[in-house]
Amino acid sequence: MLAWVFLIVAISLEVIGTISLKFSNGFTDWRFTVLSLGVYGLSFWFLSMTLRIIPVGTAYAVWAGLGTASVALIGWLFLKEPMTAVKAVFLLMIIAGVIGLKTISTES
Repeated sequence: MLAWVFLIVAISLEVIGTISLKFSNGFTDWRFTVLSLGVYGLSFWFLSMTLRIIPVGTAYAVWAGLGTASVALIGWLFLKEPMTAVKAVFLLMIIAGVIGLKTISTES
């Protein structure tokens, strides 16, 4: 179970890093640049702790999928990025895939 907690932390940090990357304006704002790089580093560390227990294929698919879906939702809700019905369906498919991977996972 701890591995899944580490994976959720890794995903959360990766989302913060990605949003910070947007606000860094191509690494011209040093505050968001430092924040991006710092939280990406922490995200990778937590992901590496996850990989001690969860197979890399499962962990990476969940990390990338939930990170992608989260950033897309944040972009739509807070950054006024477009969301079409088709995009929403595909994001739901990513989330369904993550739930499926967790459901069939043999790790605790």
